[in-house]
Amino acid sequence: MIKLSVVIITYNEEEHLEKCLQSLTDIADEIIVVDSFSNDKTPEICKKFNVTFHQHAFEGYIEQKNYAVSLTKYDYILSLDGDEALSDTLKSSILKTKENWLFDAYYCNRLNNYCGQWIKHSDWYPERKLRLFKKESGEWKGINPHDSYKLKPGIKSGKLKGDLLHWIYRDYSEHNLKIERFSTIASEAYYKLGKKSSIWKIIYRPTWAFFKAYFLRLGFLDGLNGFIICVQTYNVTFLKYVKLYRLWKIKH
Repeated sequence: MIKLSVVIITYNEEEHLEKCLQSLTDIADEIIVVDSFSNDKTPEICKKFNVTFHQHAFEGYIEQKNYAVSLTKYDYILSLDGDEALSDTLKSSILKTKENWLFDAYYCNRLNNYCGQWIKHSDWYPERKLRLFKKESGEWKGINPHDSYKLKPGIKSGKLKGDLLHWIYRDYSEHNLKIERFSTIASEAYYKLGKKSSIWKIIYRPTWAFFKAYFLRLGFLDGLNGFIICVQTYNVTFLKYVKLYRLWKIKH
């Protein structure tokens, strides 16, 4: 059976971290937590478990996750966030994969809990995530804050059964704050890449994002919270392109 290193990045994750670490029982041969200097009980929670705890200044989600992978002892990696945990089915699927590793990387579906409700539609489910992989099969890439593990050309991947459970927002106020923060991070990342905004993009991109999530991906089936999620999908897209437009106006 292969040895598995689990890497977790954290910042003030006391609410869900214990669930995350408990779900790794019998799965992890090594657990590495890279913490961005939390000021809550995150370090104390880690002390309850067999965790190698590192503190590292936050440079971006992509940079933090690549750094965490570089610390691992074993060649097979499971990457999680502090507000995620393995479902029983996913845990069983990973155990079977440890006994018979067939691919260089494995995807699973992430199931998001929004204000106490598990969301089954819109852009949020099935949200395919590649989190189990062999070291050197790829690296974390993307545009912050939207990171993803990108495989090298020719690398084959498989699919795990079960869901990765994710507690995303406890209330609407928290969601609003994240929308403001994430749209700023995304606009600045787009600006650094030379991407531009326009009045057309400010109008079209958010409208299409809402229509796709609410109607084409059946967000309306999740009731009021489904509608709110799709409206916020509109909002974050709108703010991202407005802020990007303003950046170009200010700096040029």
